[in-house]
Amino acid sequence: MPVPDSWLDQVKEDIIDPDLPIVDPHHHLWTRDTHVYEVEQLLADTGSGHNVTKTVYMECGSRYRDQGPDHMKPVAETEFVVKQADKAQELGGSRIAGIISHADLRMGEDVVEVLEAHEAAGNGLFRGIRHAGAWMEEPFPFGKSARDGAEDLYDQSDFRTGVKVLGRLELTYDTYHYHNRNKDYARLAQAVPDTQFVFNHFGTPVGVGHYADKRQEIFDAWVDDIAKIAKCDNVVAKIGGLAMPVNGFGWDLCDKPATSDEFVEAQRPYFMHAIECFGVERCMMESNFPVDRNSLSYHVLFNGLKKIVADFSEDEKNQLFHGTAERVYNV
Repeated sequence: MPVPDSWLDQVKEDIIDPDLPIVDPHHHLWTRDTHVYEVEQLLADTGSGHNVTKTVYMECGSRYRDQGPDHMKPVAETEFVVKQADKAQELGGSRIAGIISHADLRMGEDVVEVLEAHEAAGNGLFRGIRHAGAWMEEPFPFGKSARDGAEDLYDQSDFRTGVKVLGRLELTYDTYHYHNRNKDYARLAQAVPDTQFVFNHFGTPVGVGHYADKRQEIFDAWVDDIAKIAKCDNVVAKIGGLAMPVNGFGWDLCDKPATSDEFVEAQRPYFMHAIECFGVERCMMESNFPVDRNSLSYHVLFNGLKKIVADFSEDEKNQLFHGTAERVYNV
């Protein structure tokens, strides 16, 4: 269930470093049942105090076509986001500067047809594809998204061919998965070195269901996995997206949303380890809104992100908050 603004409004903070330019490289737009998060809601968040100049839209299954071949239905999402981007320009504020769409990369070489359609529909905004590898063994601690990717997706020959096609066409490959797939992901990145990979949400360490009491065990394995993934020069990391209910920090269940200090205390080790492994030039701070909106508001989230790297140089902050995203996504 979406959280009401009145719940988020219980925590208000002064904006830290309000002039620092930010490119938010990961947000969604959707209408799901009664939950509307489209451009008006996005601009309210990005305009809540931080200097968010540009954003990158991430596919989430919005507005697919009801008719026609299944493999072409995701193109309608690109068409929808272009219209949302045009509306954002009219309303003013941060600009949707890039679109990451979806295509079934298991099509192998045949995926070119879908990529060309996204390019034609994208009005210059199409930048890449996300085909997620989220899969988890029984028992599932949460919804159907655990079944979204086949168990062996990252090892499938046709899928790897599709990922290679992205590199050949100078498009990026995004994915999200849960912590149980990090080793598989590293193997995929090694196998397709000429494609630019973008690693989402730290590999989503799960902290609910039967994982709720295993946070330290999962973290210890995650530390090693991240170090191995970072050795793949073709991978950059979006660092964020850990305030989802599935991560198990529990703020979505509290009477009040998280403060930036609470966020920093709980999550700083993840950020610092990823930055240590990848370097600032291969990390980008992400919001993952509106999913992380279940735990804290946009201005509080970016206060927390800034607090985590408060001791970094201005050049390092610039890389983390906009430079890496601008380079990788060409925005």
